[in-house]
Amino acid sequence: MNAPMKVALYGRPFSKDFIKSVSALFRKLEEYHAEITVYKPFLNFLSEEAGIRTTIRGTFETHDDIIDQADLMLSLGGDGTFLESVTIVQDLGIPIAGINTGRLGFLSNIPASGIETSIDAIFQQHYSLEQRSLINLRLSVGELSGFSCALNDVSLQKKYSSMITIHAYLDEVLLNSYWADGLIISTPTGSTAYSMSVGGPIVTPDSNNFIISPLAPHNLAVRPVIVPDHNTIRLKVDSRDSCFILSLDSRSELFDTGIEILIKRADFTIKTVRIEGYTFYDTMRNKLMWGIDKRN
Repeated sequence: MNAPMKVALYGRPFSKDFIKSVSALFRKLEEYHAEITVYKPFLNFLSEEAGIRTTIRGTFETHDDIIDQADLMLSLGGDGTFLESVTIVQDLGIPIAGINTGRLGFLSNIPASGIETSIDAIFQQHYSLEQRSLINLRLSVGELSGFSCALNDVSLQKKYSSMITIHAYLDEVLLNSYWADGLIISTPTGSTAYSMSVGGPIVTPDSNNFIISPLAPHNLAVRPVIVPDHNTIRLKVDSRDSCFILSLDSRSELFDTGIEILIKRADFTIKTVRIEGYTFYDTMRNKLMWGIDKRN
């Protein structure tokens, strides 16, 4: 007899409209005798505000808490919640499935209406795993607090009104000196996030690239560029101000100008669960409303 699947649930508070769907999720997991462990702050919300009671195996709060404790991570929320779950999983190789209780989700691509059929598909092994690359970031001076990788993107932005200059090198060869409000370095996964909002291209998740996109460049001839992710990207910021904002996905810190930033492809990937019938191209059409035309 196979051992029960160990399922970790990470989530954010959701509206009462999703209580019925999330209750159905727990019923399905219990039907398959899953051993459930829940992110502790989320469990407090489930029990105290959503009124959902379930049998759980334990709780977790940090990366160390789920070592050997999960075969699968379920992220309940939007893409921001999914990115937070990545900071818990990190390099453990635990697959993550995103259930969308938010609004526009590319990573959280399982709709609330599809929870029960998707759980059936997972336990019946009707799914595939996609390997998503990450950006690894290092500083010439000091260290970042917390997880030093990003699934979507790294961005540098001015703090005050004056634009900044970002000198970008690829393997020690100068690419450009960007006079701009900032710069985004995106993975293929992040090509549908912040990068897309500033005119960056959409690339498929299996592309081995970085996308470098300027924020409000002073030179209008400067455009986003795609480079192979075997390059090391080195960045240095010049500014009239003493500091700038550095963000990894949704995590931001202030750093002094003058430090150098080294960006490489991380030596591990994040495994995302792709349920049969929810392809990347289906998600593009649905989320971006491609083909919404009476001629089709």
